[in-house]
Amino acid sequence: MLDVTKNDIILYSVVVACTEWRKRGRQFFFRGREPRLTVHCCRLRCDMPKATTIAFLLAAVGTSLVAHSSSALAQSQPCRSIEYERYAYTICEVDLHKHTVRLYWKRSDGTPYAYLSALPRTLDGEVRRLLFATNAGMFDPALKPVGLYVERGRELVHVNTMSGYGNFHMKPNGVFYISADRAAVAETRAFLKQRTRADLATQSGPMLVINGRVHPRFDERSTSLKARNGVGVRADGKVIFAISQGEVTFDAFARLFRDGLNCPNALFLDGGSTSSLYAPSLNRVGNILSLGPMLAVYERNRGASR
Repeated sequence: MLDVTKNDIILYSVVVACTEWRKRGRQFFFRGREPRLTVHCCRLRCDMPKATTIAFLLAAVGTSLVAHSSSALAQSQPCRSIEYERYAYTICEVDLHKHTVRLYWKRSDGTPYAYLSALPRTLDGEVRRLLFATNAGMFDPALKPVGLYVERGRELVHVNTMSGYGNFHMKPNGVFYISADRAAVAETRAFLKQRTRADLATQSGPMLVINGRVHPRFDERSTSLKARNGVGVRADGKVIFAISQGEVTFDAFARLFRDGLNCPNALFLDGGSTSSLYAPSLNRVGNILSLGPMLAVYERNRGASR
């Protein structure tokens, strides 16, 4: 990253302004080194009327600062669009040193939030802006999670190890969890064996990628196409959320996480009309049908708890 300070931008803007004046046929004098973004020694004289000089400086500085601010804002947004193997996706990258992840299901009065757009816009009364939110696992008609649900360290729904029909029971299924400053995706059996004290956990299924291998029941020749979303964790600890912008197969979605996003373990969260994303920076407004558990990602104040 370039070492750019406010003084560098202003000095660079002066050079731009004087260059513009020279293009208009006025006299221009420049002595010293060639202008750079980081300048240590430079002498500059620009012969133009004072009022015109100020006008050029204001315009140049304004343009430079706006461009610099826009670039910084774009870098601070965790979500972006990508294309992988001809399919389009929205990817949201979470750094636990910069972001706070929270799991939501019910309000304090016991009623489900149901809609991503209904989640708190700030966290704990602090100015920590909601960056994005997504569905966080499968649920029953009453919007209750069908598997393990741990919110703020409290287990509200027990782990589900039963067999049955549907994607949740396509074994192995798994758990996405955060414990202290570490996020992970693990098979349900492995999670139980670890006896992890999770601050946040949601169970869903099936696993998409298990220790670098695509789920054994996925068929690359499958014609079953659905909108899908999931979560994976890279080796560097970054949490990666992905939601397809169209319909994809399970196999293609798993390869996205394993090969395109470098996640050795990844978990399917849900599909069809349930796959939802609230992301103001992308003009994504969230779900139409009610949801059960939901994951929300906030900016994190320096030194604040996760």
